Formats: sequence, structure tokens, C-alpha cells
Amino acid sequence: MTDPPTPTTLSGTLKDAATTITLAQRHAALVVIVLNNLLLTFGFQLWRSLFNNFAIQELGVRANQIGLIQSIREIPGLLGFSVGLLALLLTEMRIAGLSIILMGIGIGLTGTANDLLGLVVSTLVMSVGFHFFMPCNLSAVLMLVGEDEAPRTLGRLSSLNALFAVISAGVVFLTINSLGFRTLYYAAGALVVVGGLALLPWEQQPVCPVRTRRHTPIRKRYWLYYILEFLMGSRRHIFTTFAIFLLVKEHSVPTQAITVLLVINNLIGTFLYQQFGKIIAHFGERRVLTFNFAILIFVFLGYAYVSLLPILYVLFVADHVLFGFSIALTSYFQKIAIQPQEITPNLSRGQTINHIAAVIVPLVGGVMWETISGRYTFLTGVGIVALSLILVQWMHIE
Repeated sequence: MTDPPTPTTLSGTLKDAATTITLAQRHAALVVIVLNNLLLTFGFQLWRSLFNNFAIQELGVRANQIGLIQSIREIPGLLGFSVGLLALLLTEMRIAGLSIILMGIGIGLTGTANDLLGLVVSTLVMSVGFHFFMPCNLSAVLMLVGEDEAPRTLGRLSSLNALFAVISAGVVFLTINSLGFRTLYYAAGALVVVGGLALLPWEQQPVCPVRTRRHTPIRKRYWLYYILEFLMGSRRHIFTTFAIFLLVKEHSVPTQAITVLLVINNLIGTFLYQQFGKIIAHFGERRVLTFNFAILIFVFLGYAYVSLLPILYVLFVADHVLFGFSIALTSYFQKIAIQPQEITPNLSRGQTINHIAAVIVPLVGGVMWETISGRYTFLTGVGIVALSLILVQWMHIE
């Protein structure tokens, strides 16, 4: 058995792979990736913008039930390791295309939900497509660009996703009163499915590592990446589950106001996320994530102790915008990866680890909210972010 390539060998391997394809091939693949992201972001943001108001106002869902639904929604993320197995048979771009179609079906099914079970089933279908898309999409991008280009490319893609989310939120804001929750879910689901089917013949991946059935081990070298994925999953789902729930349940914020907040979030992201990529490339992943986690401590403290709605709005926007720095963890892994063949399975494994937290946190947080106080749910977030801040100091690229 030969020793795996050294990290310096990998850097050259990725750059060589990125330069063996023509500019036209790379451009065509990136266009398809952007269109896939348009469909996914539009559909998911519409689903998310409506979900809490739909669940609370039409189905009477409580905090612990919201936590349960969100925990179930993250179960497909635990299957991230299976994406690495699928990648033995299909290219990452083809898996992403099929995932878009499945997500669209789940969005459409949400409009049929009349009780908690229906909401769980539709959410689960949508989530399978969403979670299988994410690691394949990232892997396809990393295989098309070298490590020097990766932060900037991921930043530009994040900015475009933010713009697509603005379009989605605008549709919700303009049509919610006339169409209602269910019609919007039906229409968005149909659009995503049709768009995904139209793009499927074009899911051509010009550069692809040799497919091998050799098991990709869990390496000690990646320990920090794995742990930070777990903590980021915990932090993310305190926000996605309970920040909006806090606004809707405790402050009776209507759908239109939530939509406006999401528009503001994504307008800011449209302009900032590509700058985040440049910032990461200039300052490095460790410094950027240190700044990110330090600010987040104050954000979660604000959720816990502030009751003034305008301040909560500011915290909500700040929390969302800071998600943009998560691309630093992806670019960090690209730099420490031992060989190209380990990118897809380990990004998928990272997603699985991330979603172990994602399954646990909404459920535990919902029970904590109902039995003690919502304040302690957000104070738990403070602890998670503080631990992340400490651990990121070990982020060194050899």
C-alpha cells in the first residue's frame, strides 16, 4: 500500500486538474451550477419564509412541535456519507441536479399538509433533496477551481444566492395576500421541478477525480474540521429554528415583516458575500472565523436578554449575514485535504456531523423553551459559539 499524497502534492494536483479543462468547459459547468443554485435558493427561501407563519397560523404548531419538525428536517443531513457512495456512480453535478427535482417535489407537498404528520412528511422530502445537493454543489465548485480561487468563487456564489433569495422574498411579499400559503407552495414546487428537469441534460462535469471504491478513512488531520462542523450545525439551528420563532410567537411578527427581514438579509449578502471571499483569501480562515464567532456571542446574548423588537431585527440581520463566513471552513478543508478524492466524501461526512447537531439542537431547544424559558435556548447558543471561538485558534494550515 502506498502512502497518501502529501498536502503539498494535493495543492499541485488540484491546480493541475483545474487547468486540464478548457475555459469554455469550466464556464459552461459554472453556469449550470449557478442555475442550480438559483432554483435551490429560490425554492428553499420561499419555503422558509412561509414555514413558521404557515405552521403556527394555519396548523397551530407549538414550540416543541416546531423543534420536532426541524429535527426531523435535518435527519437527511445525517445521510451525508451516502453522497460519497453515490459519487462512485454519478458525478457530483448530476447528483445535485436530481436533488433539485426532489426538493421541488417536497416544496409542493408542503401545500397539501393539513396536520403535523403532513408537514413532517413534506418537510422530510424537501430536506432530502436540499441536503444531498449541498455537499455535491460545493465539491463540484472545488474541483473546478484551484485553492487560490476557491474563497473568491464561493463568495461570488454566495452573493448570487443572496440575490436569488431576494427575488424569492419579493415574490412572497407581493403575492402572499392574494395567493395564500398553499398556492405559493404549489407554484414554487412546480417551478423548481420543471427547472431541475430542464437542466438535467446539461449536468456535465468536465473534471472529475478517478472514482474508486476504496474507503475514505476518518483522518486525525481533519479533527478540527469535523468538530467545527458539529458546532456550526448547533449554532445554525438555534438561529434557523428559534430566531424566527421568537419573532413570530413572542412578538406576533407577520409574514410580510419576516419577508422584509429576509430581503434585507439577502440584499446585504448580495453585496457582502463576495467581499467575504476576498477577505478570507486576504486574512486567512482562522482570523476571519475568530471575528465571526466573537460577534456571534453578542448576537446570542441579545436574543436572550433584549425584548425591544427593533434591536431584535438588527440581531436577526447580523446573525444571518455572518453565515456568509461559513465558506471559510470549506476553503480551510480544501487546503488541508490530503488528496482530491477525499474532498467529496469528507464534505459529505462533515455534513453528517453537522446534522447530528442539527437533529439534536431543535428538539432539545424546543423542550427547553417549553419547560424552562426561551432565554436558556439562546444562552446555550452563547456557549456553543464561545467553544467555537476557542477551537478555531487551532486552525493552522501546514
